[in-house]
Amino acid sequence: MSTTSEKPRPDPSGAAEAQPPGPPPEVTLPPLGAVGALRWAWRQLTSMRTALLLLLLLAVAAVPGSVLPQRRIDPARVGQYLSEHPRYGGLLDRLGFFDVYSSIWFSAIYLLLFVSLVGCVLPRSRAHLKALRAAPPRTPRRLERLPGHARVVVDLTVPEALDGAVRALRSSRYRVARHDDLSISAERGYLAETGNLAFHLALLGLLVAVAAGSLLGYSGQVLVVEGGSFSNALPYYDSFTAGPSVDRGTLAPFGLTLDRLRVRFDATATGSQFGAPREFDADLTVRDTPGAAPRKVTIHPNEPLDSGGVRVFIVGNGYAPVLTVRDGKGQVAFSGPVPFLPAGGNYKSLGVVKVPYAAPRQLAFTGFFLPTYALDPQAGPVSLFPDALMPRLALTAFVAQPGQRDALSSGGVYSLDVSRLQQLKGPDGDTLRLLVQPGATVTLPDGAGSVTFEGLRRYAALDVRYDPSKLWVLGFALVALAGVTASLFVRRRRVWFRVSADDDGRTVVEAAALARGDDPRLPDEVRSLLATAGMTPPGGRGAESEE
Repeated sequence: MSTTSEKPRPDPSGAAEAQPPGPPPEVTLPPLGAVGALRWAWRQLTSMRTALLLLLLLAVAAVPGSVLPQRRIDPARVGQYLSEHPRYGGLLDRLGFFDVYSSIWFSAIYLLLFVSLVGCVLPRSRAHLKALRAAPPRTPRRLERLPGHARVVVDLTVPEALDGAVRALRSSRYRVARHDDLSISAERGYLAETGNLAFHLALLGLLVAVAAGSLLGYSGQVLVVEGGSFSNALPYYDSFTAGPSVDRGTLAPFGLTLDRLRVRFDATATGSQFGAPREFDADLTVRDTPGAAPRKVTIHPNEPLDSGGVRVFIVGNGYAPVLTVRDGKGQVAFSGPVPFLPAGGNYKSLGVVKVPYAAPRQLAFTGFFLPTYALDPQAGPVSLFPDALMPRLALTAFVAQPGQRDALSSGGVYSLDVSRLQQLKGPDGDTLRLLVQPGATVTLPDGAGSVTFEGLRRYAALDVRYDPSKLWVLGFALVALAGVTASLFVRRRRVWFRVSADDDGRTVVEAAALARGDDPRLPDEVRSLLATAGMTPPGGRGAESEE
């Protein structure tokens, strides 16, 4: 027995019998599963869209490293920023905004971008190499449907027309394939895709080189006063950061002496340029190894010292008043220059002087240095110009209890913990505030001692860096630049020729071109190839084109 289905019969009026719509069929998707979820996540991560998004996110994540001071470059400025912004500075520090490039969140973006590029670029590179070895695609059947189509009748035989087309294409750097159906296919512009892949591969190499530099490189900061010396060894640094693969005991054994720091400020400009530094040079005496002959070097902000692959940059300067402190017994307890850190545009500088060997009571001073002193009725002592035209040193003195030897043990080099110190008072019982000019000596009350402002020196803030990957970074950056240039300016094109004879025995040539993306010059390219092949119609007759 067989079953047949009948169509709905029309009613007597001729209208089809209406059928109620049935429920839509239910679609049951198979469960994704753990492996399927991992495969989906991998495809999302290795897509070009995700790679571009991560690249943009990395650029955004690097912005705080350019806006906020970084502990690896200038720890003194980080400390100053934290003291000036106590409300949110600690939160930013805990989140790693003062160590952006070594923070967890920046490293996570960095690693995700690396994995995304590897998974995206390597399969594309294999496909591109396969396409380079493959022949151009065969000629389509309907050339007239392609842009830049042209059809000409020429005074050439079919073999001559084919040979002329091959020569014209090869002279224009096309890869050519000749087919048995009297047609030719050609293509060029693979350099655009090659450049695109070279850019992404160079970006991968750049990420690897930067990571290698972080593992094998180190950096440190140090203040060197005029006449002072520095050796590239860990105890001489004010701050030091090194990669996990750096042997801190075998740094490049060079040393230097700061002979003179020359800084000239603009005294004639107006507005924001008044007081701007116009000359910023440091004269050094350098020994590349302990037994090497000394050499004279002058460094500038953009021309660092290079010794054994280690580069020394001059990143700042300031003043170091030379002080002599005598204790209550009249003995010299401290003598030498003390760097004061600039805290304003006119080099109003803050500093701390600790005298732990003073007897019978330890001494300490906090204060500020003014290169060009002036007294503002509202703001008090200020500096009007960054050069040392009228230097003054303002100090507040503190003393420890007699016999107390650990009052100065806490606090950093540029900070003073006064919790175990007593501030000296003046004869009227008010806080003692000293304003000292060069060459002057001030006696402290209560037989605590005296302080002498002997003179003034400058200091240079040096940033010492060793990065063995810098040449690799430069090379990959140049490759990336060349790759993106090629991908932007090289056109990917395919051209086809078909030659045949019409009913009258004339030779008919059809040509068409196709480009990846918009290419308004395709018709001009077809006409240029026809002209190069000598395929112009006799007397201008017998040609038709579709563009």
